[in-house]
Amino acid sequence: MIDFEPSDEQALIIETVRQFAENEIRPQCREADESGAPAAAVLDAAHELGLVANSLPEAHGGGGERSALTGVLIAEELGWGDMATAIAILSPGLSGLPVGEFGNEALQNQVLPGLLGERFVPGSLAIVEPRFGFDVYHPQTIAKADGDEFVLDGVKCQVPWISGTAQVIVIASESNTLSAFVVPTDAAGLTTAPELNLGLNGLPTVELTLSGVRVPAASRLLADDAAVRGMIDRGRLAVAAAALGTARAAFETSRDYAKQRETFGQPIATRQAIAFMLADMAIEIDGARLLAYEAAWAVDEDTDRARSTPEATQAIFTGMEWLGLDYDGEPVTQFDRAERHADVAHELLAAGRAYKCFSSQDEIAAFRDQARAAGRSTLFRSPWRDVEAARHPKGAYVV
Repeated sequence: MIDFEPSDEQALIIETVRQFAENEIRPQCREADESGAPAAAVLDAAHELGLVANSLPEAHGGGGERSALTGVLIAEELGWGDMATAIAILSPGLSGLPVGEFGNEALQNQVLPGLLGERFVPGSLAIVEPRFGFDVYHPQTIAKADGDEFVLDGVKCQVPWISGTAQVIVIASESNTLSAFVVPTDAAGLTTAPELNLGLNGLPTVELTLSGVRVPAASRLLADDAAVRGMIDRGRLAVAAAALGTARAAFETSRDYAKQRETFGQPIATRQAIAFMLADMAIEIDGARLLAYEAAWAVDEDTDRARSTPEATQAIFTGMEWLGLDYDGEPVTQFDRAERHADVAHELLAAGRAYKCFSSQDEIAAFRDQARAAGRSTLFRSPWRDVEAARHPKGAYVV
């Protein structure tokens, strides 16, 4: 049985990070959002806690204890404080974790001591590309071997670029396989343009252009295609957990306001419409938390399982659709959503995680009446209320 009850050590970490988020991150998050950069004092204070250093190799001064689940717990609490600051605090791991696991000795000696020093030193990772139909596993940024060097050409976006960043890990396609390279931020041919991202103004990001950037062959991480994919998946876990913490903070603010705001002599939280909205928020956040925790547990136990579970598939579709995109990064229509949700529903059925799939609300009503007549209770799960499921023959309603 999967048990996500935190260990005593994890519980202490959660409490410590939560207090730090409340006392250090939240008081400065508005200033960071308006100035476009996180407060240096907060980053240094977070560095002293060793939140990233604990996962880096022990041989270079780190803790040597890498756990995806513990990382998710930390990222959620930091995100509860402020998502932009959370990503900034965790940014040393963007460079340090890949180099620590796949870097040769020279790369580790070059990168890790700075990240594990007395002061905070940020890291960076360039994955996303500013193009329609972007596929994270098939980037158009190209790496070509040229003697004892590699030549990089391409454009990346949403690249964290905090002041003091010395290296960036660039994910590129090398002979139709994924590779990762450590690129100095002052390399010839590397240029940046500042971005402005809604909701993440406190995290400086750039569009990064690589025009014939040359790096030594030794700058290539010793990671094959599968290892680079795993590196990307771990990064997604951290972002998902930070977003989960932010969602939790938004819910708590909404709930508390609904209890304080009164109309006609009563708190609006007592109004059914408001109460149902808050209940839906709580349900969806709890569901997202379980998905994130299970994915992290799967990475710690068996990476392949994280790719195969229906829950992971559903989480990917749901997260992309919140952005108005499908799995390939292309806009989706209402019918597209119905088709994908129906596929996920049948995966849940096949895995024994759902009892029955319906093609319309009328079928659900009939089933409910039959169940009540027989004295049975039913739990209807319909997270896709905006979907016209009847338009797809498979249906998208699950019980």
